[in-house]
Amino acid sequence: MDKIKAPQKIDRGRRQIIGAAAITFAAAEFGMKASAKAASAMQPTPKSFGQLKQIDASVLNVSYAELGPIDGAPVILLHGWPYDIHTYVDVAPLLASKSYRVIVPYLRGHGATRFLSHDAKRNGQQAALAADTIALMDALGIERAIIGGCDWGARTANVVAALWPERCKAMVSVSGYLIGNQQLGQKPLPPKAELQWWYQYYFATDRGRAGYEKHTRDFARLIWQLASPQWGFDDATFERSAAAFDNPDHVEIVIHNYRWRLGLADGERQYDELEKRLAQAPIISVPTITLEGDANGAPHPDARAYAKMFSGKYQHRVITGGVGHNLPQEAPQAFTDAVVDVDTTNN
Repeated sequence: MDKIKAPQKIDRGRRQIIGAAAITFAAAEFGMKASAKAASAMQPTPKSFGQLKQIDASVLNVSYAELGPIDGAPVILLHGWPYDIHTYVDVAPLLASKSYRVIVPYLRGHGATRFLSHDAKRNGQQAALAADTIALMDALGIERAIIGGCDWGARTANVVAALWPERCKAMVSVSGYLIGNQQLGQKPLPPKAELQWWYQYYFATDRGRAGYEKHTRDFARLIWQLASPQWGFDDATFERSAAAFDNPDHVEIVIHNYRWRLGLADGERQYDELEKRLAQAPIISVPTITLEGDANGAPHPDARAYAKMFSGKYQHRVITGGVGHNLPQEAPQAFTDAVVDVDTTNN
C-alpha cells in the first residue's frame, strides 16, 4: 500500500504558508510497486469550468464540461453526492494540460442535466447511473475511456468496468470496490457501523424526504463537514457546488438511490439483468488504482477487504495530509497522478 502526502494548502487571506508539498513513499502492501510522482504546487482554483455543453444521451440531456484536445485520450470523471462536477475543477485542467480529452458530466438529478421525458422514472439505482455513462460515451463517439470516480461516481465507474470492460481502458476509484446489491443492503451492521449510515435511514422515511427537500443545502454542507472533517472549504466553494442541487429531479433521485439500496424502492425492469450480475460481486479486470484519504469521515470499506476484487494490474494508494472523502477536490494532484499512472501502466 502506497502512502502519498497531499500538498498542504495556503491560507490566501492571511498569506501564511501552512505547509509545503511533500510525498512519502512506502512499499506496496499489495498490487504493483509504488510509482507515485512528487506532488507539484497546487494551482489556483478556477471559479468555474466556463461554458458547459449539452448532449442527448438515451433518456437524458446531459450537461457536461469538456477540456483538452478533441483527439486526446478520453477520460470521464464522475462526481458523487452531495457533490457536483467541481469535484474535478482542478483535476480536469491538469489532465487537459497532459493532452487528455476530459469529460465531466453532471449526473442525473444534478446541475443542468435533465430527463428528456416528463414520464421517465426518476431512478437513482446503480445500474441506471452506469447506463447513463455508456449512453454518454455513445453520444460522444467515445469507444473506450479511462474512468475515474468518487462516491456515487466511484460506484458508477466500478459498474462500468465490471459490466462493460471493453469500454473502460482503466479506472481510478476513490474508496475502492463499491458495487452493492439490495440483499446486501438489508443485512444489519454492528451499531457503530450503522451510525455512519444515519442519513440513509433518515431518507427511508417521509420525514427524511421532506427534511432533505426543505434543507437541501444545510444537509449537504453537514455531509461535507462530516465526510471531510479536515477540509477547510469556504462558503464560495460550497455554494458553487450547491447550485447543482437546484435541479428539479435532485431530491427524487437522491431519495430513490438510498431507498433502492435498502430494498424499499423498486428499480426499472430494464436493469434487472444487470443488477443480477452485479449481485454476484463481479471481479474487475481492467487496470485500476484505488485511492483513500487518511481523514475520510464517510463510510468506506477497508482496502484489504476489496483488493481481491481486482484481477488486473492494481495498486492502492493512501493520500495523507488530512484528506477526506471528496478526494479529487481536496488532493487534485494525487488524483491526477493516479489517472496518468494507471494509463501509463496500461500502455
